[in-house]
Amino acid sequence: MEEHISLIHVDRQFQSIKREVLASIENVLNSGQYILGKEVEQFELEVGQYLNTAYSVSVANGTDALVLSLKALGIGKGDEVITTPFTFFATAEAISRIGAKPVFVDIDQDSLNIDASYIEAAITSRTKAILPVHLFGLSCDINKVCQVAKKHNLFVVEDACQAFGATNHELKLGTVGDIGCYSFFPTKNLSSIGDGGLVVTNNEEIARKIKKLRHHGSTRKYYHDEIGYNSRLDEIHAAILRICLKKIDLWNSVRIKRAKKYQSLDGINGMKTPKIPASNGSHIYHLYCIEHDHRDDLMDYLKQHNIASGIYYPIPLHLQEVYKNLGYKKGDFPVSEQKADVLLALPMHPFLSDEEQDRVIKVLQAYKEPGKDDD
Repeated sequence: MEEHISLIHVDRQFQSIKREVLASIENVLNSGQYILGKEVEQFELEVGQYLNTAYSVSVANGTDALVLSLKALGIGKGDEVITTPFTFFATAEAISRIGAKPVFVDIDQDSLNIDASYIEAAITSRTKAILPVHLFGLSCDINKVCQVAKKHNLFVVEDACQAFGATNHELKLGTVGDIGCYSFFPTKNLSSIGDGGLVVTNNEEIARKIKKLRHHGSTRKYYHDEIGYNSRLDEIHAAILRICLKKIDLWNSVRIKRAKKYQSLDGINGMKTPKIPASNGSHIYHLYCIEHDHRDDLMDYLKQHNIASGIYYPIPLHLQEVYKNLGYKKGDFPVSEQKADVLLALPMHPFLSDEEQDRVIKVLQAYKEPGKDDD
């Protein structure tokens, strides 16, 4: 059997910068300063310059970035936050974690992101914010989201955890709304060898609150103004992220190149490739997901050929057991439910070789849909 092709190869990415990473870790070890030191300070400065945002505050992970952002805005029990049901659980979990209620609206057929045309109908007197997601590395219609938010005096917190480096035309995703949140989980486009997260904003007061919340509600050692969190980016992760930040545009450009090559599969054997609406800006392909009516059969077929694939996401959030109390039912968000049945992620990362991708494409071209004649 031919060699296995993985969905993601984080080991290859870090092998490519291994010397620099090991040197940076040694420098941190020698410094004796492992929490909120010079590496974190420099990373926050450099990532802020890259994103062209006034304030960058690192935190322990992407989920905390969302939680602390909502908390800093004063959102809590009795409040509502509008978001998408088609995303990783952390998006809605963060809303629930602070005591607020997630209110879902369906997604757009092409971008797979929140359909901004549905948002206004979901707004109530309890709505405090909109939390759009830039899913798989593609911008939602963030300008329209912000227009609706401004009209109703709502905050916009961008979940850009899968979209570091992508743009909505001239602006980096995460810098369009009031707050942007990022994750540096190992499989993300910009990543470390563990968890990490970031909050960005152009509002000085919000940045100040995030910094206080990430450090036990304290701005002065042993003096605490409020109940906070322990959510700080480790020095070692900051040092590694500084190295990766220099590579991110190159790595994203390779992902885009790979995606263009995969586009040749559109219409072949029932496959549909991703579409990018004109209003949505660039796509940096954190994941590359095709659609197929026989998704599970196609996944098994790839597995037989020693090629990995993945399902993102099998159950929309409104149908998750934990959100039964919200009163949603099957059929409430038909686009999200349909996409959950047909999307399949193909191998995608900056170190996917030409030979590996050619093999994936060749195998998919030879696939026969169930019930179709061989000729």
